[in-house]
Amino acid sequence: MKLLRVFEGYLAREIYAAVAVVLLAFLLLFAFFDLVHELQDLGKGGYQLAHAVGYVLLTLPGRLYELLPIGVLIGTLYALTGLARHSEITVLRASGLATRGFLVALIKIGLPFVMLTLLLGEVVAPPAERAAQEMRLRSTSSVVAQDFRSGAWIKDDHSFINVELVLPDGGLRGVKIYAFAADWALQSISLAEKGEYLPSGEWRLSNVLTTRLDSAQASVERQADWIWRSALTPEILSVLLVVPERMSLPQLVRYIGHLEDNHQRTQRYEIAVWKKLVYPLASLVMMALALPFAYLQHRMGGVSVKLFLGIMLGITFHMLNGLLSSLGIINDWPPLMSALAPAMLFLLLTAGMLWSVDRR
Repeated sequence: MKLLRVFEGYLAREIYAAVAVVLLAFLLLFAFFDLVHELQDLGKGGYQLAHAVGYVLLTLPGRLYELLPIGVLIGTLYALTGLARHSEITVLRASGLATRGFLVALIKIGLPFVMLTLLLGEVVAPPAERAAQEMRLRSTSSVVAQDFRSGAWIKDDHSFINVELVLPDGGLRGVKIYAFAADWALQSISLAEKGEYLPSGEWRLSNVLTTRLDSAQASVERQADWIWRSALTPEILSVLLVVPERMSLPQLVRYIGHLEDNHQRTQRYEIAVWKKLVYPLASLVMMALALPFAYLQHRMGGVSVKLFLGIMLGITFHMLNGLLSSLGIINDWPPLMSALAPAMLFLLLTAGMLWSVDRR
């Protein structure tokens, strides 16, 4: 038992050091490419080099969240392959340490990676990503979303809202509100120059022109300011700033509730919720996947070959994670299945590889 604890401590140090080096290399590489991409916008509005560097730094927590399972796979693979190269794993197996014991040790070592993934995905990355987008948009004098030529469209109960511009601070420009009755007869059209969210939970619209329609006639009313009560909040509109995969669970749940209240599709956001719950466990799957490579003898492939295979598997996992989510949205698959599928496929691959090497 004491020998096992010594081995686990030694293995943990090797894996943590290797994973840290791999993740640092990945972050530096992606930061460089992101910075090069941002350089093309220098001079746009007030966007300067300092803004570009700040934007890249603020997006790094999100990058780390995405890259963590791949870094864990490559780092664990490198550490285990190093032990195998010096016949340390062979000695441990000959001493009675079975595959199950290796897996239990890897799970214990991998739990901090699970906690780190949760911390990044829920606490660090979402506000950092939003701050990055707001800073970039403010510096470039850009708008948050303009998916159509007419701006962003939002459904709120029996009203359809068209917003020409959503500003980084949550303010609105060019607001059009089409209010319908219960039988979907158009009741009024309100045009406002701008909107500001108040601490009381209401919107103050400025320079409002309202056209009211009834069966007999139409009337026009002008108001300098109009207090507008709506279920829309800057938090709901913030989804226009951050993609679902970079949002926190509370943000996703609130927005799903808003979409359900307005009878709109929630598939993409439900998949994102399940992915947020499942994704932290991917690090454990990646560590288990590295174990069969350590069992292979040195003559069956050098460290570089095994690392190359590990990188390819990590990239495949990352691509499958996005591909199956998109296919789930297109084909209306159950959100849980779309989120679980990549991890389950790699878990089956791990089980098959371990069974194969144990038979040797």
